[in-house]
Amino acid sequence: MRLPETAPGFPQILQRVQPENLSRIAQNASPLHKGRYRHWDELQHREPPQGLTLDEWWATILLGRLPLMQNLPFLDKRGNPFKFATPSPVLIDLHHIDRDAAGHIHTAIGAPIKEDPNRYLLSSLIEEAITSSQLEGASTTRQVAAAMLREGRKPRDHSETMIFNNYRAMEYLRSIKQEPITPDLILELHRILTEDTLEDPADAGRLRKTDDVQVIDSRDNGVLHDPPVHIELPERLKRLCAFANADETVLPFVHPVLRAILLHFMIGYDHPFVDGNGRTARALFYWSMARSGYWLMEYTSISHILRKGPAKYMRAYLHTETDQNDTTYFLLHQLGTIRRAIVALHDYLSRKGLEQKETERMLSASPKLRTRFNHRQVALLTHALRHTGEGYRVDAHQRVHSVVYQTARSDLLDLHSLGLLEKARQGNAYVFFAPEDLRDRLSALGK
Repeated sequence: MRLPETAPGFPQILQRVQPENLSRIAQNASPLHKGRYRHWDELQHREPPQGLTLDEWWATILLGRLPLMQNLPFLDKRGNPFKFATPSPVLIDLHHIDRDAAGHIHTAIGAPIKEDPNRYLLSSLIEEAITSSQLEGASTTRQVAAAMLREGRKPRDHSETMIFNNYRAMEYLRSIKQEPITPDLILELHRILTEDTLEDPADAGRLRKTDDVQVIDSRDNGVLHDPPVHIELPERLKRLCAFANADETVLPFVHPVLRAILLHFMIGYDHPFVDGNGRTARALFYWSMARSGYWLMEYTSISHILRKGPAKYMRAYLHTETDQNDTTYFLLHQLGTIRRAIVALHDYLSRKGLEQKETERMLSASPKLRTRFNHRQVALLTHALRHTGEGYRVDAHQRVHSVVYQTARSDLLDLHSLGLLEKARQGNAYVFFAPEDLRDRLSALGK
């Protein structure tokens, strides 16, 4: 990846403009260009507005951003503070997230998610566990990984272990979302995420002991980031926790969504561990969002969105580092990611709702089938009609619907007795399979 050119700061740029042009610069001051918060690296390849040189144009942008800037309680490795601004695009994104991630979201069939959460929560936890691990090198297919997590079987290789650990970590975060975060809790989170995946097992759950950790571009092996020295890490982690636990009375006020994103950013910047920094950063983001009441984020996967554009994800970090520690670039990237994740959730709910309606219509067309199945069996049949040959285990069905083992077993045995699932032994357990002619069998049963 090509590193962005470092942006000139305000004092530096003022030395490159003529004093008689300062009043014109002040009159044209604006933090945005066509509604976008652009980096110097982008602007220098565009035509400046009429009557302005490139340096004067950048001066108008810096002058427009100056009153919006606030310093954060974080320092870079040279001791300079990080900062952030809240231009209109940030405020617009925050408005949408406040509205869409903390209210009452309904499924396409009318019921709020909170009334039947387990079906959706397990799917989202699995998606985030898989894609967050894939961002850092896990190579197992989604189908195999999802089956492992639903069935509760032990991971078979390094990639599956990464995904399994990520799933456990997300469940751990749900259990501590009301607790203040501490350095010890972050170390425990890292231990869960990296157990049995590191070259030195002792590195799981401890801060790195050396300075030979760098962020490397996997495509050309170029160095993208040198993190702070390891002796600073304990103090940096304490400062991170103080920021994470601060309430709205602490100034400057940082919106809860921005606070969660900045936790993500600082773990990535400090790189406090030999490996697993990205997974830890994204997990802390989820903890912070849940603690602030954005319950819907438990049902979304930001890693699913990030995996589609990893270069943009990295560039958001680099733009911050090469423009006076301005984290607004990273904030805007992550705000957009959150909004896309919420849209993806709505699309998923709509698709699943329509699938269930279609199955219910088919079942309701037959008086014999109308009251024959419970909602768990309807959900399984809905899935099976679109995944011919899929295997269903009692323990996986139990976890999806949060019922006791005997109830889950009865659901599957009942469908088997009706000829709607086939049964085969795998090891010490039975697995139930959806036959290829399931739709025909349902129709015949109804008649």
